[in-house]
Amino acid sequence: MKTILHKANTRGNANHGWLNAYHSFSFASWYNPERVQFGMLRVLNDDTIAAGMGFGTHPHDNMEIITIPLEGDLAHKDSMGNESTIKTGDVQVMSAGTGIQHSEFNPNADLQTKLFQIWLFPKTRNVTPRYQQITLDVTEQKNNFAQILSPNEEDEGVWIYQDAWFHLADFDKDFSKTYEIKKEGNGMYVFVISGSITVNGHELETRDGYGIWNFKKLEFTATTDAKFLLMEIPME
Repeated sequence: MKTILHKANTRGNANHGWLNAYHSFSFASWYNPERVQFGMLRVLNDDTIAAGMGFGTHPHDNMEIITIPLEGDLAHKDSMGNESTIKTGDVQVMSAGTGIQHSEFNPNADLQTKLFQIWLFPKTRNVTPRYQQITLDVTEQKNNFAQILSPNEEDEGVWIYQDAWFHLADFDKDFSKTYEIKKEGNGMYVFVISGSITVNGHELETRDGYGIWNFKKLEFTATTDAKFLLMEIPME
């Protein structure tokens, strides 16, 4: 088993006033040659958007883009004709494929919006762009690995053009559970949303990221009440 630890305080940070963004991997003006990607995981941004502010229309192509709201709402509009608002407890995915344009903003005048935006390189390039949004049953995350994303259209959660599986977990203190790899050769990037956990005995705290590869099983234990995101992804 091989691992790499990204402590919360080693992330890039860009505070634009209307946007306070933390980058686990090189993004925009923050570049770290040792932190460009982990396998097919290219971007993990931890964003706080001020009330009434957001991202104007901008393009993407050949990227799987996953947005997970943590607090507040995010209004979305794109060149495919989709216009919707995603809320805490939702997950949204766009397969940018041959190219899309979209905008994202916080529609609330008095509340900030917090979210993760995650980019994965796709397995198949130049697909027809697609959009999907679902509301999760957050009770399924309690002391469980609740699947929120997979490569399979008929499976639980949203689906993307990549052999990746994402799970959200909400563990009580001292609860333990074992994760078994879905596809041989994949790696895992663990991101702690809140609280603290151990992964095979290795301690992680809030907003720490931990990359693991060359494994078959991982043992997760919550050392406090803890919420975390598991991203199983191809390494090449």
